[in-house]
Amino acid sequence: MNENTKNFFEKLAQGASIDDGENEEVELDIVKDDEALTDIFDEPEGQLAIDVYQTTSSIIIESAIAGVEVDNLDIEISPESVTIKGSREKTEKVKKEDYLYSECYWGRFARTVILPQEVDPDKASAVIKNGILKIVLPKLNKSKIKKLKVRFD
Repeated sequence: MNENTKNFFEKLAQGASIDDGENEEVELDIVKDDEALTDIFDEPEGQLAIDVYQTTSSIIIESAIAGVEVDNLDIEISPESVTIKGSREKTEKVKKEDYLYSECYWGRFARTVILPQEVDPDKASAVIKNGILKIVLPKLNKSKIKKLKVRFD
């Protein structure tokens, strides 16, 4: 983090107010724990690349997560969405100046997918094969139509 950015956040952490350009001061609710701010900004969270497709009975999510330990992976499923969180840790420490290229993402990642149709979280399954995570989400069958007969009293 550069010095200007650090100074800006230090002022915010001290409860400074900001001029919004219209001569009105805006008070901000700020976390006053400098350590918490440092942790938030020093460790960015990457976004997981995914493929989402459907069959007649399921929605499938696939993602390349090679190098992620199963214990470092968390999948939360609701009828409307799926959230995948985890971290990929580098086993070998390499000095920053020794890198020629650094394109792989190491660290925490997360991705939330809003589903186009409700799914049954209780019947969902997930498997990792050859570094590919595959989540199968059975669709809820909402197409069943119930006919209701009206009675006259």
